[in-house]
Amino acid sequence: MPLSPISAVHVAISWLTVLPVPTPAVAMDRRTGGAVIAAVPVVGALLGSLAAALAFGLSHTSLPSTLIGVLLVVGLALITRGMHVDGLADTVDGLGCYGPPERVAEVMKSGSVGPFGAAAIVAAGAVQAIGFAALTDEHRWYDIVFAVIASRVAVVAACRRALGPASDTGFGAMVAGTQRLSPIIWPAIMLIGAAALGATGSGNYDITHTLTAATTLAVMTTTIWLLSRHCARRIGGITGDILGAAIELGLAMTLVGLLAR
Repeated sequence: MPLSPISAVHVAISWLTVLPVPTPAVAMDRRTGGAVIAAVPVVGALLGSLAAALAFGLSHTSLPSTLIGVLLVVGLALITRGMHVDGLADTVDGLGCYGPPERVAEVMKSGSVGPFGAAAIVAAGAVQAIGFAALTDEHRWYDIVFAVIASRVAVVAACRRALGPASDTGFGAMVAGTQRLSPIIWPAIMLIGAAALGATGSGNYDITHTLTAATTLAVMTTTIWLLSRHCARRIGGITGDILGAAIELGLAMTLVGLLAR
C-alpha cells in the first residue's frame, strides 16, 4: 500500500533530519523511497522555517551578520547529520578522478575527503554563509525559507524517472528514478512561491523580486538537471551522495540568485 502524504513527510523527517520524531514502521523499498523524495521539499519548508526563525532571533543580538550566516550553515548541517555536506565532498572527489564508473564509485565510497571534496565544502559553505548573512541584513526571512525549499526541489529533479540508480544497494538504489510527476509539480509550486515573494516587502508589489526568484529557480533547476545527468553518466547512475551534492549546490546557487537583483 502506498504511503499517504502525511506518512511520507513523517518518514522523510525521520530519515533526513535529527528531529525527535517516532521511527515509522515502513517497508524499506523503492515505493517508500519514492514517496519520501516527493516529500523532501516539505522537509525543506520545515528546515527553512527553522533557519529563518534562527536568523530572525539572532538579528536582534549584537552578533555580526556574517557570523549569523555561518551559524545557519552549521545549524542546517547539524540538523541533517551532515549527510549533504558529505555527499557533496564524495561527489566532487569522484568526478575529479579519472577512470571508468567503477573507479569513480570506489573513490566516492572510500570515506575520506580528498582535495577536491574539501575545496567544494569550503566554497559551498562560504557562499551559503555569506548569502544567509546578506539576506539577514536585509530582513528577507521568506527568501531564506524559499532558498532552503528550492535546494530540496533539486533532489526531486535528480531523482527523475530517466536516471536510474548506480548500485543495487544504498539510498540511491531506493530513490533514484522514482519521480515522474513531482519534478514538474514542485517547480510549479515554487513559481507560486516566487510570486508570493514579491509581496513580502514593504510597500507596493515588487515584480523584480518575483522575477529574480523565478529566474533563479529556473537556472538552479536546469543546472542540477544537467549536473545529475553528467554524474549519472560518469558514475553509472544516481547515488545518495549525488543527491546530497544537489542540495548543497542548489542552496548555494539559489542564495546567490536571490541576491543578484
